[in-house]
Amino acid sequence: MLKLAPDAEQAQSLLATMRACNAAANRAAEVAYDQRILTFKGRDWVSILTLTGRILVPVAYQGRWLSASGTTMRGQADLVCRDGTLYLAVVIDVPEPPKDGEPDGWLGVDLGIVNLATDSTGQAHSGKAVRAVRYRNLMLRRRLQQKATKSAKRLLKKRRRAEARFARNTNHVISKHLVGKAQDTRSGIALEDLQGIRDRVTVTRAQRADLHSWGFHQLRAFITYKAAIAGVPVRLVDPRNTSRTCPACGHCAKRNRPHRDSFLCVACGFAGPADHIAAINIGRRAVSHAADDAA
Repeated sequence: MLKLAPDAEQAQSLLATMRACNAAANRAAEVAYDQRILTFKGRDWVSILTLTGRILVPVAYQGRWLSASGTTMRGQADLVCRDGTLYLAVVIDVPEPPKDGEPDGWLGVDLGIVNLATDSTGQAHSGKAVRAVRYRNLMLRRRLQQKATKSAKRLLKKRRRAEARFARNTNHVISKHLVGKAQDTRSGIALEDLQGIRDRVTVTRAQRADLHSWGFHQLRAFITYKAAIAGVPVRLVDPRNTSRTCPACGHCAKRNRPHRDSFLCVACGFAGPADHIAAINIGRRAVSHAADDAA
């Protein structure tokens, strides 16, 4: 996101253009610009076509990726207004480092709701703070929706954006830590392929909000793009029975997991946190997939 610094007249012209392009909306939302009506003059200025003609707007903040060497912008850009500040959302190409072949090992990562991510070394990233924020906002939404006033709707919108920012920042912190750990140990990252998980899992009514607000796709996307920039390979594996299979003897049974948080093998007695056991099995499945690919 590039932060723009237009003067008062330029800001009014940009907002008027946005309102005209979003005539069906009640407020200016965003406008897509292609290369014919938006051009960059170096990296500190941008020329934008408005209803009153072209204007040259300074860029106040370029973002950390655009200032890196080798990055290039491509495609269209979206002009966005957030809380009175104008931004340009641009797509950039960041060069990936060369691949060094197969990694020395695989860091298995189990994604969840109680623990957002648990790796095969046993480190867990709790989702308690995110769930607390979502629960507090859920209770607030119920009260505000009953009022149905304009101020209540404004507050609902504000709280929704704040909740999304908090969850997004949490996912950024977790993904950065996991990629950094894998890079330091010359390991790849193994993740569960959770596509369609919401349709396959049955939960109680009280758990529906947690399931449908679970941001595993965003976390996986953050891990994937950060890993690509760092040169860390990422492999998706089948998630079935990863938390029910004993890493010591290989016995798989539903009874191996007596509770959500615990694992106890009924065959050999091996025990441990269920999320940690799942992460170990995920990492091992990535190794077996690598062997199959080599064969």
